[in-house]
Amino acid sequence: MLSAADWDPKKKPSSKERADNGQLKITAQNSSYILNLLWAFGLSNKNQILDKGPMQDKQYGGAGNFASTGGWSLAKGNVMDHYSAYLFISLTPDQQALVERVSQNIYRPCCGNSTYFPDCNHGMAMLGLLELMAAQGVSEQDMYKVALQVNSFWFPDTYLTIAQYFDSKGINWNQVDPRAVLGANYSSSSGYQQIQSQVVAPAQKNGGGGCGV
Repeated sequence: MLSAADWDPKKKPSSKERADNGQLKITAQNSSYILNLLWAFGLSNKNQILDKGPMQDKQYGGAGNFASTGGWSLAKGNVMDHYSAYLFISLTPDQQALVERVSQNIYRPCCGNSTYFPDCNHGMAMLGLLELMAAQGVSEQDMYKVALQVNSFWFPDTYLTIAQYFDSKGINWNQVDPRAVLGANYSSSSGYQQIQSQVVAPAQKNGGGGCGV
């Protein structure tokens, strides 16, 4: 496997690499591995969100001080040498606008920020996933649908609790609006705490939610 530092955009992939370039399938069994894979991709892929977004706000002392950057311990050399450094995929202006719009509406229960501020591994991984989906022409509606499925793999107990909350309101999980559930009222840390206070949460069995490699 090539590291980001060894990637050469001019080098043609081998026949084996082309044969292995299939669809990405995320399951409960491989979700933690895919999390790290997408984390590395989101961290290193060139994008305006990383270059001009909240990660660059001077009040935080630099983009290298977050869990999503300083916490990436697998980098070859300084992790910031790879930050938004490689044009793995190039988005059209419309695709970039789509990623920026959707990323601002997707939260994660490990913290209070949206994917537009990917300061932890889950946020950075989700950013990478949104970029991949936008580049492949996935619709905005389906991006939210996939994002909710993926968040449910990464935070299984959280979304079981949220599903139980909706069930108490007579709403089946298959009927919920993914965009609404991914919003701050349900999927941010504070939003989830409010939901959790209104239901008897199921037993914690599945773990998930850690922000380290």
